[in-house]
Amino acid sequence: QKFLCSNCHNILKKALQTLCGHRYCSACLTWIVRNNKNAICQKCKEEDPNTLGEESLLAEDRAFGDAAINKEISELRVHCVTPGCSWSGIMKDFEEHQSLCEYALIPCHTGCGHVVMRRKLADHLENGCVNNVTVCQQCQCSLASSECQSHSTSSASKDGCCFSEVGCAFRGSKEKIQEHEKSAVGAHMLLLLQHMRHLQGSLCPKGFSPRLELSLKSAGKSTCELQMPAEPELDCFPASSVPGDESVLQQLVREKVISELENKLHVFENIVAVLNKEVESSNLEILAFRRQSELDQNIIRGLELKIAELHQCLMQKDAGLSSLHKSLLFSEQASYDGIFLWKITEVGRKLQDSVTGRTVSLYSPAFYTAKYGYKVCLRVYLNGDGTGKGTHMSLFFVVMKGDYDALLPWPFRHKVTFMLLDQNNREHVIDAFRPDLTSASFQRPVNEMNVASGCPLFLPLAKLQSPKHAYVREDTLFLKCIIETN
Repeated sequence: QKFLCSNCHNILKKALQTLCGHRYCSACLTWIVRNNKNAICQKCKEEDPNTLGEESLLAEDRAFGDAAINKEISELRVHCVTPGCSWSGIMKDFEEHQSLCEYALIPCHTGCGHVVMRRKLADHLENGCVNNVTVCQQCQCSLASSECQSHSTSSASKDGCCFSEVGCAFRGSKEKIQEHEKSAVGAHMLLLLQHMRHLQGSLCPKGFSPRLELSLKSAGKSTCELQMPAEPELDCFPASSVPGDESVLQQLVREKVISELENKLHVFENIVAVLNKEVESSNLEILAFRRQSELDQNIIRGLELKIAELHQCLMQKDAGLSSLHKSLLFSEQASYDGIFLWKITEVGRKLQDSVTGRTVSLYSPAFYTAKYGYKVCLRVYLNGDGTGKGTHMSLFFVVMKGDYDALLPWPFRHKVTFMLLDQNNREHVIDAFRPDLTSASFQRPVNEMNVASGCPLFLPLAKLQSPKHAYVREDTLFLKCIIETN
């Protein structure tokens, strides 16, 4: 399974590993990211949808090449599944084999519509392809390869035996002539002998009686076995000019072989010409695709830049809206008389978050002791802090950096009173303290807020959740802070 892509489920090609630990083909990840906004890892969804996090978001810049798995895959033992092919090897050689596999089915490049094995393409072009045109060497007419054989047979039927010049009268099809030439070697040798004697009689001077002996071991043997006597009584011709029977037959055979080779050469020239045209056409198509791809890439880059600009602008506007929203909430909740009432909702969930450590404490909105007075807030630990951790609710007072601190007397000296309101208005929980003037918590703030100070044992948790009291009702509680400003 580790060698399979999380998207296409095939063997990984140029494997990339995401932040969540799953692997994708490079092309698959590019396709997913381009076609899905905020794409989520499918494997993460399948394994546990409840644990999806930021690391499950897919992006090309959040993935890295997995060199180790790519090396393992390149060394896997594989075999070709094409019927008839027995090739086996390692994965890194497989793609090269696929482009050369003789048993692979490929479409004929002439456009005839046939699909043939790569190994049989030449035979198809020579014998079956209707679009493969050749030229008859005898009549110079253009023919499809499927017509060549019948045309050749028809043409050959009009010709006689190649020994017709020395007196053979046999005529027939190409196949019949081949059978005749094999079976009539002896008769052809006799005809050649008679013809040569006639030539000698016409060329030798009168008064001479030349005698040329031919020894024929077997009428069925090849022409190379004809023998000339070592010492003839009279040689009428110079050795270089006498047309011996052996050289004549060899010349005939040579001409026949050359003719056949020329025919095959012409077929292969046609095949090469067709392939060259296909290659040229493919090169033009590839060049056009590359140009279009470059144009598309430029358009995509331009759109991506535009999207990035719009995204940045949107982020700035979101930040501005967020700031305005916070300012509006602060304006609505701000108090300027030293008395603040804090409403906390979803108490059950927030208490559980405090127990698990997900959200240890909560801060209240800021409030003021006067219009231009001290800026302060409350901090509550629903599951306790310090000596009250796990047993009490802890409540603290925080002095914050304000806009008018330079005009205020320091340290902070005002009495602070905490109240947890009983929503039945029977038994409010009240605690109060006066600031320790030597504590850093009540000096002029250097940072955004000082260290919190207050009541770590403000209220036992058992009492907070007791049904005898109404400190929490409808999952909501109210905390009140009163600062003496006299």
